[in-house]
Amino acid sequence: MSQPPTSRPTSADVLVVGAGPSGSAAAAWAARAGLDVLLVDAATFPRDKTCGDGLTPRAIGEMQKLGLEDWLRAHTVNHGLRAHGFGQTLLLPWPGGSLPDWGSAVARTELDDHLRTVAIESGARAIDGTRAVGVRRDGERVASVELRDADGSYEVACQWLVGADGVRSPLGKLLGREWHRDTVYAVAGRAYVDSDQSDDPWISSHLELRDEQGDLVSGYGWIFPLGDGTVNLGAGTLATSRRPAEVAIKPLMQTYANTIGKDFGLAGSLRMPTSALLPMGGAVSNVAGPNWALIGDAAACVNPLNGEGIDYGLETGRFVAEHIASGTGLGEAWRSTLVEHYGESFSIARRLAGIATQPKVVAALGPAGMRSDWLMTLALRWMGNLVDDADRDRAARVWRWAGRRSIARDARPPFQ
Repeated sequence: MSQPPTSRPTSADVLVVGAGPSGSAAAAWAARAGLDVLLVDAATFPRDKTCGDGLTPRAIGEMQKLGLEDWLRAHTVNHGLRAHGFGQTLLLPWPGGSLPDWGSAVARTELDDHLRTVAIESGARAIDGTRAVGVRRDGERVASVELRDADGSYEVACQWLVGADGVRSPLGKLLGREWHRDTVYAVAGRAYVDSDQSDDPWISSHLELRDEQGDLVSGYGWIFPLGDGTVNLGAGTLATSRRPAEVAIKPLMQTYANTIGKDFGLAGSLRMPTSALLPMGGAVSNVAGPNWALIGDAAACVNPLNGEGIDYGLETGRFVAEHIASGTGLGEAWRSTLVEHYGESFSIARRLAGIATQPKVVAALGPAGMRSDWLMTLALRWMGNLVDDADRDRAARVWRWAGRRSIARDARPPFQ
């Protein structure tokens, strides 16, 4: 599906850099709107990506919009979250409401390759093994992007540029993106391991995560069944510039696996362990210009309370394509769209996650929370940002009220 060097493109209406969920969604929606789209990625597909592989109901809703429900249902389907910690285990079904009442998990090697194929089938051209290394501007607008493959460099002119190249976002740096570490961020890792519970209809999260010395860690562990004889096992810790993460993630994952291995039927060693640093909660500035925008992880659209980013990647891919297709421009309009959809929820979520960077607070509040099914069900909905604009119940109203109060107090609101 990749184009050979002899057919290097010279221009596109929309150039999308990065073919993860956000970039592929943007490319698919823009191509379906009749635009000439070029989707490029530095890796050669299929490729792996550090991720928990979980798809929450919010992500399922976006996949349904792309026409992928049947494809997803051929994979594992889960009913909700099994929460463990402080001597308690709770089954917390997905709340449903305006969002689907089921979730899934698909290894990113397969998921990203399939979403990229969907973009191609929607009409986008795609090239992998090609990196964006430079930007040429015409005033404040981007006129072209310098791409580099194994045979050298060349330029592609574009009317619109979408940056979807992940948490590090080299393109974002070229465009002036700045990450602010004064709000909460995460250090997370994942591995694959054989399990006789690979078909478990619940994902599991351990809210009481301890290191090799038995000390409580500010973070969580997870087990996401993949339905193929394996599970995705991972652990993440929360940090800020004031309270940086001081835990080695890969040894922490091994300690976690040793602790829960018998309960989850784990067998063999951890395979393909990887880790990543995650900007979260819109903790970046300079996310757009007159004809360019950053989306998904590149815009720090990662949930500070659970590390989920696939759903926001898919959503922002659709939103940016709608902006471009309407011809109304990006710049401040794009930043305003991000604030409108995520500003309040990201603000309150990162404020709560910042509190959770203190192990003493977790030790004090964790046992009380785990004793209440009602409180944890509410926490699942809020932590997963499973509140849609259409929701009008009391829990949704409280979440939005808290978000408004939080963002009004922010020294640096999301995306600023």
